[in-house]
Amino acid sequence: MTDFIKTTEQDSTHRHLEKMSVHELLLNINQEDAKVSAAVSKSIPQIQALVEAIVDKLILGGRLFYIGAGTSGRLALVDASECPPTFGVSDNVVIGVLAGGREAMFSAIEFAEDDIEQAWIDLQQYHITKDDVVVGIAASGTTPYVIGGLKTCNEQGITTGSISCNEHSPLSEVALYPIEVVVGPEFVTGSTRMKSGTAQKMILNMISTAVMIQLGRVEDNKMVNMQLTNEKLVDRGIKMIVQHHAVVSYEEAKSILIRLGSVKKAIEFLDEK
Repeated sequence: MTDFIKTTEQDSTHRHLEKMSVHELLLNINQEDAKVSAAVSKSIPQIQALVEAIVDKLILGGRLFYIGAGTSGRLALVDASECPPTFGVSDNVVIGVLAGGREAMFSAIEFAEDDIEQAWIDLQQYHITKDDVVVGIAASGTTPYVIGGLKTCNEQGITTGSISCNEHSPLSEVALYPIEVVVGPEFVTGSTRMKSGTAQKMILNMISTAVMIQLGRVEDNKMVNMQLTNEKLVDRGIKMIVQHHAVVSYEEAKSILIRLGSVKKAIEFLDEK
């Protein structure tokens, strides 16, 4: 096996950060961040393979689970929580599972990520089956909680994927569909909430958005299934309807939207008239 090197833990290429001015700090952080998108682009074939596997399962009624610890797990929860309001799916389609539970979203839970058996215990609460997909997220690619969870999923015949920021990581060795995005040493040595976190967020956005589009949750370039949870979104939905049916007034579109509860249903109603 190729030697495993944790680039996420290597020394920053920037020295004496405490002596930098605010302008220098911001400029250097931004220059490091600029490397992230290029690194992610190299991983598109890996991302594509995982997305296609997820779509195949979700079409048949399966679910997408993210499991992670610390920053990686928190990013997973954010992505999962944004799918219902953005795409109108139920809370049970994309599910984030965080080491240490929901409390760990706001506070560090000591040693939660070191339990190699806990992820499977947490997943069993959702009655996970072979119809589902589990994606493990760990910048280092060495988190026991995540690796243990994927190993057991594999033993149970459950499709697995991973997102890590080191080449040839133990996590990638376990996942059926591994994604590795190597962004190099962090600006603050070892602070993977920075470039690694940004890369993971980008990939999670790509996965969930591409999956939902493939499942028909977007039409043209519009969020026609979004939940109407505030006035801004109601206004956006009305404008979508008016754009689709130019002869419909703003007030008429608003009345139909409020009555039917979704842009998609409103457009379908007007199409049938």
